[in-house]
Amino acid sequence: MSRQSEARQPGPTKRLSSLFVSLQRKLSRDRADRVSTHASQPETTEAGSPAPNHFFFEFLVVVRLQQKTKDSPYEPLVIYKFPKEIGLSPLQREGEEKSLQAITLFCFPEGVNWIPLTQYQSETFSFVLTETDGTRRNGFCRRLLPHGRGKRPPEAFCIVSKVACFGLFSKIFDEVERRREKSMAMIYPFMQSLREAPFPEPGETVQIKSFIPESGTEIISLTRPLESRLEHVDFQILFRYLSNQEILQVFASTLMERRIVFIAEELGTLSQVLHAVAALLSPFTWQHTFISTVPTVLMEVLMAPTPYLLGVYKNTMDGVFDKGDVDNMLIVDLSSKEKERFLARVGDEDSILPETLRNELLEALCAKKDHSTPEEINTLVSKAFVSFFVKTVGHYSAHVKRSKSQQPGIFQRKTFCKSIENKSHQQFVTNFIATQMFDVFIQDVERQPASNDGFFCRKIAEYEETKKEADRKRWKF
Repeated sequence: MSRQSEARQPGPTKRLSSLFVSLQRKLSRDRADRVSTHASQPETTEAGSPAPNHFFFEFLVVVRLQQKTKDSPYEPLVIYKFPKEIGLSPLQREGEEKSLQAITLFCFPEGVNWIPLTQYQSETFSFVLTETDGTRRNGFCRRLLPHGRGKRPPEAFCIVSKVACFGLFSKIFDEVERRREKSMAMIYPFMQSLREAPFPEPGETVQIKSFIPESGTEIISLTRPLESRLEHVDFQILFRYLSNQEILQVFASTLMERRIVFIAEELGTLSQVLHAVAALLSPFTWQHTFISTVPTVLMEVLMAPTPYLLGVYKNTMDGVFDKGDVDNMLIVDLSSKEKERFLARVGDEDSILPETLRNELLEALCAKKDHSTPEEINTLVSKAFVSFFVKTVGHYSAHVKRSKSQQPGIFQRKTFCKSIENKSHQQFVTNFIATQMFDVFIQDVERQPASNDGFFCRKIAEYEETKKEADRKRWKF
């Protein structure tokens, strides 16, 4: 793949906050008032299950690289949107225009200086858009080379949806690409059938009828994973690029809410790795800046002093950091063929986690088999890291004081920490509860009535029952 990227149009970042990085008013010199939207943490870890009969997607856009003149650089422009919005107010139309402009940035994040190609391997990746009202939407993108003769730039098909299910949309894109090979006009009846279909419950399958000339009516089966909590995650990608020890070092760094950058040569690799790393934190959620692929015009985001979890395309990384800029940072080069993956690190990554629990995590990761299915790997990894949180902070509910069970509570931090007998565990927990991800988690607990519902609560209950059973056996003998 031959292309060149250059950040020639970097505008100012309007606002960097602890929760969101605003991408508003990123002005292009050729197009004034080009406004994007917020980019933040992935709803993949907190999206929740959509309501029954929820649409598969909100809309599909086709983004094509075009030139104003023969010698001008390529610009990504939306050439088609399905379905088209009718009867929008001026304010709604302005909001839609801003969202579409943001989408063009994320569909072609490398920059505008592309060299036309004769060959291009299609790639799939994802990103997250957060609107000014806090509404989060997932962008799923398939880039491919349109049929034609001679050299030409690739185009992107982007589906925007409230649903977070990477595998499901990858299969949908397979059907979109197959129809694109015949005619653009064949894509839209398929997408209309998809919009009319109810989104399946976990483990269920929906069948979409679609007519293709010369093939007749086809039935496309789309099955939602049974474990919907992990339907946007593929932990297998972590083992492909990182050793077990490196996975734990990355995990420890995220727990301390540091500045973390992943570098790769494939956009799909970046988006999958960042979503997998964020999912390791479940039931907690990364609360700071999260951009799975940083567009070239937003590279100054890397200069922010606040925590972030970012993916950067390899060719746009040169010269971004000086040696003095990488303090308190972890930079992971996924494209490196060398044994050393970390271009920068703090140095304490191996000592952040309590030693006994770190060894348990390491043992669990080593139990992965080469022939394990993605579902089996997801289950193994999720179980191991949830168990880590159960054993460190799973006693939190006993330290939320409520006047009545249905009333808001107050978390007792001091007694919570003092109740931990193991000194190394206590030191870790003392550091962890100072993070924003724990703060947001416990605020939600305080606001909600006392409850044993939820995945994390069930795992805590299972662990407590296992301990009680072990105690009963010990006293019996």
